[in-house]
Amino acid sequence: MEDVIIKVNDVIAQLNEEENLDIAFPPSYIRDLAEHYEKRDLNDDELKELIRKLKDAYERAHVEAGEAVGTVAAQSVGEPGTQMTMRTFHYAGVTELNVTLGLPRLIEIVDARKEIATPTMDIYFDKERRDDEEFVRTLANKIGKSTVNDIIDDFNLNYGSMEVEATLDNKKIDEKRLDREEIDSIINKTFKKAKIDNDHIVISSAKNEKSDSRFEIRELRLLADKVRDLQISGIKGIGKVIIRRDNVDRDLLIKEAEEENTEVDFEQKEWIIHTEGSNLKEILDMDGIDSVRTTTNNIHEIGEVLGIEAARQSIINEAQNTLSEQGLSVDVRHIMLVADIMTSEGVVKSIGRHGISGEKSSVLARAAFEETGKHLLNASIRGEVDDLTGIIENIIIGQPIPLGTGSVGVKMDYKTE
Repeated sequence: MEDVIIKVNDVIAQLNEEENLDIAFPPSYIRDLAEHYEKRDLNDDELKELIRKLKDAYERAHVEAGEAVGTVAAQSVGEPGTQMTMRTFHYAGVTELNVTLGLPRLIEIVDARKEIATPTMDIYFDKERRDDEEFVRTLANKIGKSTVNDIIDDFNLNYGSMEVEATLDNKKIDEKRLDREEIDSIINKTFKKAKIDNDHIVISSAKNEKSDSRFEIRELRLLADKVRDLQISGIKGIGKVIIRRDNVDRDLLIKEAEEENTEVDFEQKEWIIHTEGSNLKEILDMDGIDSVRTTTNNIHEIGEVLGIEAARQSIINEAQNTLSEQGLSVDVRHIMLVADIMTSEGVVKSIGRHGISGEKSSVLARAAFEETGKHLLNASIRGEVDDLTGIIENIIIGQPIPLGTGSVGVKMDYKTE
């Protein structure tokens, strides 16, 4: 591939010299040209024609000076949003694991909500572990939430002795790849009056001589609920997990084949874990995890663990995925502008009165959005001055806006000879 890229660069240099085209493509464009040149088996004349047409399309895609990019981006994201559905996606076969999609998800993204409705993670594994089913299932049970209720065979309340009796199911424990000694340790640590005899567990309720029988029965039932819900494995913030087998990403296979100089096997499959809940920091610290592909839909968590640039890219990815899932096509540059403005100050800010719109330098622009009286009153108390440099404030007072023809000032030169 490197030889083909050098060839494409030589042809571009030749066109620049012979036809004075002044072509300066980004590296990604050069690589795409090289791939198509090799894949389509083009000759030199066809490659030159492709480069000329790409140059025309590249120049058409540029934004003209004075273009209202913010307004266009707002329209381009907002208009498709009116066609989106209000629904939640259910993973097949598991009704408990949901993912918010459509308009509610888009609102979550632009509002930069710290507590999202359905946090989820997609956990991928490195090359050595991604086809190791035993490793993946063991890890899934380690990170997924398991309670005593998931591993019991029999459960009873003994109202005569005021005890909770449970029988553990070793088959379920083995299926979940759990450590029996660790389970016993957690039960003993949580319930001081627990008695464990092989698989049989007896936990006594605290008796109070002054209390009546109704109070004791209530206490026993609360104890039973506490025993059932006792968490015996899992990572904080993560609930249920789903293990799925899928094809390995084609681009990843091509990259690995190029690095190892081998043939690409597009039939390769891998194990993926989907989780209900999210804890990116602890998951990335585990062995065998592919830290590049593993991700969460919680943008703030990505910002805290991987930094603001990663949060920006996450906003772009999440917005694009949400729109494309509904069959809506929005140019990525509009979404990039939204992501840039949300992360430009080093933290993820919402687009609204508590974020970008509420922090504009212009008093009139803030007042025109929401809470008009509050903004005008605070501005008058502080003695703020509006320099009228934006769009909204100039429209309010009837002046030409500083965009398009209004972005150019014309002066007459009175000095004539």
